Amino acid sequence: MPGRGRTDPARHTSDRDALQNLLATGHRAWCEGAADVQSGIRREVANLSDAQLAKRCSTAGAPWEQGMTRGEAVSALAFATWDAAPAAMAYTELEERAALFGVCLLGEELL
Repeated sequence: MPGRGRTDPARHTSDRDALQNLLATGHRAWCEGAADVQSGIRREVANLSDAQLAKRCSTAGAPWEQGMTRGEAVSALAFATWDAAPAAMAYTELEERAALFGVCLLGEELL
């Protein structure tokens, strides 16, 4: 099985510079993935009725709430879909690991 026996460097490093680099790279990938999912969801739901979209949102854990526009519902659906993706979950794990060592995307000079 490919990748078997390899370790994820983010899970085992405590080096702040390495974590900062991984976090910056991961953030760019997270943003690209989120944008891809948003585009895909927009295409997929373009021909759905509002009731069908509401059901799809509910199934994904992103209910169409009172007062939301269709565009907001599509965005909520896209985020819920992306947030459940393995790549997004891995980035969240990386953020949490980095935070344990005081590393975040904002430099100390900005805090």
